[in-house]
Amino acid sequence: MISSKMESALNKQMNNEFFSAYLYFSMAAASVGMGFKGIANWFTVQAKEETAHGMKFYKYLLDHSARVTLAAIPAPPDGYASVLAMFESALAHEQKVTKGIRDLADLAASEKDYATSIQLQWFITEQVEEEANATEIIQKMKMIEGSKGGLFMIDHELGKRTFSA
Repeated sequence: MISSKMESALNKQMNNEFFSAYLYFSMAAASVGMGFKGIANWFTVQAKEETAHGMKFYKYLLDHSARVTLAAIPAPPDGYASVLAMFESALAHEQKVTKGIRDLADLAASEKDYATSIQLQWFITEQVEEEANATEIIQKMKMIEGSKGGLFMIDHELGKRTFSA
């Protein structure tokens, strides 16, 4: 059984994960609008992953007979100055998500909620990967700054990403 404080915090994070999906779908649409279908694919896959993350919290709450509280999803930004700006925004967002996961881990530790602590280890590892992926793309974007051919190659590369649950 999880505490009401933990239940509330897990619901908040679940809803944050669903917002993340919304944000990445918005970035995918913006990418298509800029003519970058490969980059749109990358963001679409990212959105699907975030939905899966939200569902992990959803299932975890239900498995512990906790109440699931689905909140309204705020509208994400719908315009970006450049592809680089989108990825910088994505990295900043992932850093906020990482903080939320760490705060949950701190709460679980303070409550000696070992089951939730174990569950959160997967998310902690996942966030390292999420930040590293965004950082790597940003670094590549900065390396090719001003090169249309380089941006074409990155678009092609990111178009190969696939979703696996």
